[in-house]
Amino acid sequence: MQTIETISDMRTVITAARNKNIRIGFVPTMGNLHEGHLSLVRKAKEICDYVVASIYVNPLQFSVGDDLVNYPRTLAVDCDKLSKEEVDWVFIPDDQSLYPEGKDHISFIEVPVLDAMLEGKSRPRHFRGVATIVNKFFNIVQPDVAVFGEKDFQQLLVIQRMVADLNLSVEVMGLPTIREASGLAMSSRNGYLSVDEKDQASELYRSLCSLREKLLSGETDYMNLSAQTCDCLQSCGFTPEYVEVRRTEDLQVPGDASDKLVILAAASLGSTRLIDNLRV
Repeated sequence: MQTIETISDMRTVITAARNKNIRIGFVPTMGNLHEGHLSLVRKAKEICDYVVASIYVNPLQFSVGDDLVNYPRTLAVDCDKLSKEEVDWVFIPDDQSLYPEGKDHISFIEVPVLDAMLEGKSRPRHFRGVATIVNKFFNIVQPDVAVFGEKDFQQLLVIQRMVADLNLSVEVMGLPTIREASGLAMSSRNGYLSVDEKDQASELYRSLCSLREKLLSGETDYMNLSAQTCDCLQSCGFTPEYVEVRRTEDLQVPGDASDKLVILAAASLGSTRLIDNLRV
């Protein structure tokens, strides 16, 4: 595995690969890698000749109050994991190379409507930061396929919409959420949970499963069902932020019995904010 720190060096190896007609897969991460990230790497290796993984904690997607400074950084351990997965290149840029004029003096990418609801409402400008850095990475790495997890379902849709709107020549693939044995969705933020909180956190997934069963049985009073689920989460010690039933294609409120649905939720347990989703 080759470690690359500069944009010019990344472009050099990509150009060489392109000249050999090599199919390139890309997995962007913020590090602190877990089995969920590694499953994305394995999929990219399965369908591509070469794989690039990036490790970069992007300041643009942290809102005021988000803990950018204390976000877990485990670079040496991450690189060891990627090496064992036989990743070809790990791209580790710094702020200066990506934002040479500073993060307050750059062009932004915005995805209207999708970036303003749910997570976007709770975390203003978060998806603007995500779309901007992902677009920059796509331009640098020039992948044929980029693999993301469905755990951040809204993020996946934002990126897919950006790619479609800007006519980018990259396939954006989403893979199902990887979970702990308890059902808790794997996340870098799980490291903030105490042992007792981590066991308690699995109630989030169980509550979403219960809501899914009600939907599958034919119940359609989405507002009432969401309120019931919030009450359930509160009784389990969470501070629920939202539980919503939305259409999978655009996250709008369902309006037809044929709509494919997804349940999305955000709730805090102690000082840790957790998100999860479940397709119906």
